[in-house]
Amino acid sequence: MEKNDFSKGSVYRHILALAVPMTIAQLVQMLYNIVDRIYIGHLPGGSSLALTGLGLTFPVVTLIMAFTNLFGMGGTPLFSIARGRQDETRAERILGNTFSMLCFCCLMLTGACYLFMKPILYLFGASDASYPYAAEYLRIYLLGTPFAMISTGMNGFINAQGFARTGMATVMIGAAVNILLDPVFIFVFGMGVSGAALATILSQFLSAAWVLQFLMGKKTLFRLRKQCMHPEGKLIKEIASLGMAGFVVHASNGAVQIACNATLRNFGGDVYVGVMTILNSVRDVVSMPMQGLTNASQPVLGFNLGAGAYDRIKKSIVFVTVAGVSYMLFVWLTLFLFPEPLMRIFNSDAELLAKGVPALHLYFFGFFMMAFQFVGQSTFVGLGMAKQSVFFSLLRKIIIVVPLTLILPHAAGLGAMGVFMAEPISNFIGGTASFTTMLVLVGRLFRRNQASAKPLVHGRHENKEISKGK
Repeated sequence: MEKNDFSKGSVYRHILALAVPMTIAQLVQMLYNIVDRIYIGHLPGGSSLALTGLGLTFPVVTLIMAFTNLFGMGGTPLFSIARGRQDETRAERILGNTFSMLCFCCLMLTGACYLFMKPILYLFGASDASYPYAAEYLRIYLLGTPFAMISTGMNGFINAQGFARTGMATVMIGAAVNILLDPVFIFVFGMGVSGAALATILSQFLSAAWVLQFLMGKKTLFRLRKQCMHPEGKLIKEIASLGMAGFVVHASNGAVQIACNATLRNFGGDVYVGVMTILNSVRDVVSMPMQGLTNASQPVLGFNLGAGAYDRIKKSIVFVTVAGVSYMLFVWLTLFLFPEPLMRIFNSDAELLAKGVPALHLYFFGFFMMAFQFVGQSTFVGLGMAKQSVFFSLLRKIIIVVPLTLILPHAAGLGAMGVFMAEPISNFIGGTASFTTMLVLVGRLFRRNQASAKPLVHGRHENKEISKGK
């Protein structure tokens, strides 16, 4: 395992070695849904309405990802810390329990979504015109829930062992199939929205199969074993506690999407829901390299925490911050200069573009501040600071964005544009608060351990100490 020892060699190289394939993998994974939106946005006749219908399913997809992150993102840093302490038995128990909980959640979520699909979609902002498109897509997409949760939730354990290229292949295989099948099902077979959903679940199946064959095979350092899948209440609580940040991020994203769609339907109609669908798509794509960089830092942070290498933790944080802010500034400039060409990738409707360009400029104002949010959140997760990571996820989305989304459209005649204004306000407030708090708590952690010159106690006590910022 020495070749994947993150406490030796260049910290920057370790992060980049994980970040490059992880970012490529995440960008390719994003194509699962992005490609669907691009093809559906160019369907002959009614493309804008079909795109709006697809956008209405985002909160459901986001909820599925929230539960995936609850255990996948919770188990991975805990796994990295155990690995850094060379506790192989605990690492494999974390791996097995994470898999068990993902399987349980996917069954519960799929059943609930099928039972309450119609009221859920209308609650999320559907109109009589857009509901048929949303329901058509969701009925098929939900069949792939187990594949989506297993491939995404378990792939982090491949990356955490240092096999970033194998982790990249997980999503590249599935996405390549999705890209090839989408135009065939949608246009050649004339299946429309249903074809997009079918192509997606077939590709997710292949990704899940790839993950499982690796984690159960001979090349992995830690194998997914049946005897480790027996649920352990105490261990599941630890996993869920650390994964709560990822859960809250996605669940709060879902809450924001619901609030935005419902408000936009009332103030601007279906066309503005379509605009928000495109802006969310653009944001997902351009922020993915930043997410890849910060996600790649988490195994390195967790490993060095377990090894007591605090100087390397500091170097990791500084590197990710400088690189991330620089990248996000470049993205903001690009979006400001070329808004219409980016929107035309998804839809060419004249009305949608006329309303979408001003909305894009407002929505992405000061976008670089998101880098500070990402760095703060990833550091909290990587170092096991569960309470702080959950709080700042809630602060930005639930405490700031949702109320502003509901209030601003009524203020000074802003209307639909008030919905798009809520995002930049939350970026400045949330990014500043998250990053500043992270610096204070990490500083305390360094001072405490420099004074004691002792690594933190193994297991649950370690997370408790850090989260209290002692």
